[in-house]
Amino acid sequence: MSQITIQCRLGASESTRQQLWQLMAEKNTPLINELLIQIGRHPEFETWQQKGKHSTGIVKELCESLKSDSRFMGQPARFYTSATASVNYIYKSWFALMKRYQSQLDGKLRWLEMLNSDTELVAQSGVSLDTLRTKSAEILAQFAPQETNGNTPTKGKKSRKRKKSQNLDSEINLSKHLFDTYDHTEDHITRCAISYLLKNGCRINNKGENPEKFAQRRRKLEIQIQRLTEKLAARIPQGRDLTDTQWIETLITATQTVPEDEAEAKLWQNYLLRKSSQVPFPVAYETNEDMIWLKNQAGRICVKFNGLGEHTFQIYCDSRQLHWFQRFLEDQETKRSSKNQHSSALFTLRSGRIAWQEGEGKGEPWNVNHLILYCSVDTRLWTQEGTNLVRSEKAEEIAKIITQTQAKGELNDQQQAHIKRKNSSLARINNPFPRPSKLLYQGQSHILVGVSLGLEDPATIAIVDGTTGKVVTYRNIKQLLGDNYKLLNRQRQQKHLLSHQRHINQRIAAPNNFGDSELGKYIDRLLAKEIIAIAQIYKAGSIVLPKLGDMREQVQSEIQAKAEQKSDLVEVQQKYAKQYRTSVHKWSYGRLIANIQSQAKKAGIATEEAKQPIRASPLEKAKALAINAYQSRKA
Repeated sequence: MSQITIQCRLGASESTRQQLWQLMAEKNTPLINELLIQIGRHPEFETWQQKGKHSTGIVKELCESLKSDSRFMGQPARFYTSATASVNYIYKSWFALMKRYQSQLDGKLRWLEMLNSDTELVAQSGVSLDTLRTKSAEILAQFAPQETNGNTPTKGKKSRKRKKSQNLDSEINLSKHLFDTYDHTEDHITRCAISYLLKNGCRINNKGENPEKFAQRRRKLEIQIQRLTEKLAARIPQGRDLTDTQWIETLITATQTVPEDEAEAKLWQNYLLRKSSQVPFPVAYETNEDMIWLKNQAGRICVKFNGLGEHTFQIYCDSRQLHWFQRFLEDQETKRSSKNQHSSALFTLRSGRIAWQEGEGKGEPWNVNHLILYCSVDTRLWTQEGTNLVRSEKAEEIAKIITQTQAKGELNDQQQAHIKRKNSSLARINNPFPRPSKLLYQGQSHILVGVSLGLEDPATIAIVDGTTGKVVTYRNIKQLLGDNYKLLNRQRQQKHLLSHQRHINQRIAAPNNFGDSELGKYIDRLLAKEIIAIAQIYKAGSIVLPKLGDMREQVQSEIQAKAEQKSDLVEVQQKYAKQYRTSVHKWSYGRLIANIQSQAKKAGIATEEAKQPIRASPLEKAKALAINAYQSRKA
């Protein structure tokens, strides 16, 4: 995708802001809350949860039935459509997340069943440990890769790194084969031998097993299972409580009722301590023609929204985004002046979203909070070459629909009218907008930039040739930041000081919501800019970013397991875990990835995702990311 999101502040009269706030806070947000509740109570909810998705048409039907409810009447049609889309998006994400957690839980339960100590494996198999090792060696011989030549590998640092990376890839592939073999065999000795190999990293351990380390490893897995089970038991989406009604009810219940168990008490505590949003849900305008752009008498760009009457909103934005809004106005003026001979499908603006941003101060909410407009734009439609590319894609899609409809034979009046509309759209598509000319970026598809993320080094990259699997060059964090590397240490010091000050204020019950410095965001932009520049130098076809879904879970489980080994006292465990967590969690990886993706879209470079290895150096992780992404294309 080549779409990015820009934003601006919307300025309007107090009466306009008041009316919009009342529509969004008193009508639209309660409607979304009600839809979320009704979906959670639907008879097919458990079926949807197992499938990992729900029927989107159900939300539309429920919304239609609620339009006649006095609580939700009087909204523009676009607001009802936006509410339906918001609920579908929320539950689509929630169901997908629950399905992912369930898949992880099934895998870890399977591994917990296989993970046994040497003593347990000997008892299950009925043979000695030496016999089990012999059987393991036979299994390894079946899957061991054959040497292509008998040459002795050259000694050296690069050779050792290459060999270590190859061993890591072989271990991953061997693990997959061993798991498959375990599932398809019923021989107890073979199963125990496979379990022995898997727990020892696909190797034969000639040394005795350390019972304490094995117990810690097993406990770490049990903690992961416990955490996943708790996540699966999480409540369904509850919406936004703008009036704090639910919070007050929970407070009354917690003060007047004795909880049934510790889980219920923890549930009340979490809800009371959670900071809920004080602004309503945004309203989406998915059609670019629902927004009308114009200039006022002062020459400022303004926008009107369908369904809000003649209310006009002035655009206040940074100079870096101003050219986008000028383009929105130019596109609509070009279409109007040509008497609709141009197609809105080629508008640079794709969609918009009105939202409120929390402000500080006292007074009416429409005066305290700020009105924001988020706009999704297609960067390809900025230039003539990019517009021609999009135009050819859309023209091909329309022509395909026309051909398929005509192939049905004799057409009724409705089908003929449909073909007539499509031909009219095709004619408008082929009438391009005036655009500046700029050559498109042309990268080589087999050159990939792998970006690994780590606890100590936020980013490390490797330029890899996918056809040969060789690394063209590496860049570590110090090389990426250059003279700005000192900013990284400064940011870490600032974060440590803020954490210390926050802890002090918590102890004296003082305000402790300091937020974070903007320095981290600035470093993210510097890293993203340098990564894109290096990708352009080497003509990379894509940038491979890691999937971060499992990183937090792995770190949390490791911290908890280490804390339990430190002491049996819960207080000591919590203190140790907190200290260790403070030293580990030092970066917002999601924010860094978002910056890289945004800069890549602007440059016309594709981005891919792959799973990042756990046991490897940052350079090897970056290389493995690129190779895995290239191999997944073939698959």
